[in-house]
Amino acid sequence: MFSQLKKLGPGLLFAGAAIGVSHLVQSTRAGADFGLGLIWALILVNLFKYPFFQYGPRYASATGESLLEGYHKLGKGILITYFILNLAVMFTIQTAVTIVTAGLANSLFGDISFLNFGIESISSVELWTIIILSLCLFILFVGKYSTLDKLIKVIIVILTISTLVAVYFAFTEFEAPINYVQVFPESKVEIVFLIAFMGWMPAPLDISVWHSIWAIEKKKDEASFTPKNALLDFNIGYIGAIILGISFVCLGYFVMFNTGESFSAKAGEFSNQLIDLYTKSLGNWAYILIGIAAFTTMFSTTITTLDASPRVMSRSLEILFNKTHKYGYLIWIFILAIGTVLIFFAFASEMGLLIKIATILSFVTAPFYAIINYKLISSKHTPEAWRPSIILHILSWAGILFLIGFSIWYITMLQQF
Repeated sequence: MFSQLKKLGPGLLFAGAAIGVSHLVQSTRAGADFGLGLIWALILVNLFKYPFFQYGPRYASATGESLLEGYHKLGKGILITYFILNLAVMFTIQTAVTIVTAGLANSLFGDISFLNFGIESISSVELWTIIILSLCLFILFVGKYSTLDKLIKVIIVILTISTLVAVYFAFTEFEAPINYVQVFPESKVEIVFLIAFMGWMPAPLDISVWHSIWAIEKKKDEASFTPKNALLDFNIGYIGAIILGISFVCLGYFVMFNTGESFSAKAGEFSNQLIDLYTKSLGNWAYILIGIAAFTTMFSTTITTLDASPRVMSRSLEILFNKTHKYGYLIWIFILAIGTVLIFFAFASEMGLLIKIATILSFVTAPFYAIINYKLISSKHTPEAWRPSIILHILSWAGILFLIGFSIWYITMLQQF
């Protein structure tokens, strides 16, 4: 049992990166605003995104190289496009997840504005942002991948148990008949939310690139990490992300549906509202339980995104210029951390807007990642034994059509309003 658990890693890192804003914020809001009415969207987008996420660890474990090398083999322009797209969204994504994490830390562990030494312009949430980023940097610098691999297993276990227990108690306290009727958003605001909801459910498709790099790192630490292990590892993480996504929708429904609450766009206020609503419904005893579930959700996302984006940016430049840079990862992680802090201080009061921008960008760029991942895994660059099955081919075609169709529909609908 322990030896099998030891072989898990990249898939759990994927889950740690995926189970974040999409679950805690978007899924909870979906449940609060639509009840269980958007479960169809959650299941559908997870189904159609599945093959493109799976192609990351499949390609990496079968070839010994990440998707970045594969993109370069398909054409230098594809890798350059990926680099530009990632540069355009990584600061917004990191800021969005860090804002929520800092807000939760402030709610759970208290106001630390007394540490600002009289600088009144710095809020407690902003100080928590610096502390959390510093803690993540320390973990990544000192422990590197192996520590992250071990830490995420603990975080995922705590997250899963606390969330499922919270769902159970919320269900037992829910007195109204459960409504399973599915709905389709109609207003402009509802449609924008639907796209944002699906944009990061379970995660942006570019995380497939991160996963491929984590799979290579895992192979360095665990020589017996085979393609078969990689696919099992991925499936466990993916199914776990789906289950927890549905769990957070249920929590939003059981606790917040028809409460008339309007969520704040400010990180600190949003976090307080979120936890207070749970404790009002379930009782004060639930404060710690919900707090642990929420904070571990967001901390896992913050640390995995902080690790992954610098890795892909550094490696992309190495491939493009055919030159290894010893400190590339360190340079990019500092650039990302500094950029996150600057954006945070400028837009701390616009958490909702940042999340909306990041999630919508992720959705409209999803067809690009879907197409190139499918093209690469089906090409001569992938060993024939590990190319997709007929079922995966069909699901991939359907997924590409779904993502392109929804993106076109979304842009068309916006022009009509």
